[in-house]
Amino acid sequence: MPSVRGKKIMNKQPDLKIRKAALADLPQIFMLYQELQPDDPPVNEKMATEVWEKSLDSGVTYFVGETNGTIVATCYVAIILNITRGCSPIAFIENIITAAAYRRLGIGKKLLESAIGYAKEQGCYKATLQSNVKRTDAHMFYKSVGFDGNSKKAFEIRF
Repeated sequence: MPSVRGKKIMNKQPDLKIRKAALADLPQIFMLYQELQPDDPPVNEKMATEVWEKSLDSGVTYFVGETNGTIVATCYVAIILNITRGCSPIAFIENIITAAAYRRLGIGKKLLESAIGYAKEQGCYKATLQSNVKRTDAHMFYKSVGFDGNSKKAFEIRF
């Protein structure tokens, strides 16, 4: 698979396909996650495969953006059951990444629009995502897709 890390290799709209990810996509997804979290240890592929299979049974759907056989973007949507809002579920979109060489080409926008569309199809009353407070470029991007960065405040505890 060609490496896309660190180089700007495209300056026009790529031939893009947004689709649900398959197990065979995991090696390319791992490469994107390494770009997203470069300080994380390498992925244990056996463990990740087990987590993948369990996650599919628990309301998680992975999406990828693919161009010329290479996965250049990914995210996942977790559908969380809910007993408020007329028992309408909530979508949590996470681990959003477009390879650096493919940013600002509309790929991330199409990926997120697909994830949001999927959430609507599942009857969710809202979709939410979180972003590192330092990633101001990402925040502007999320706002451009329709997310409101001022409607809620997220808190976390790391273990």
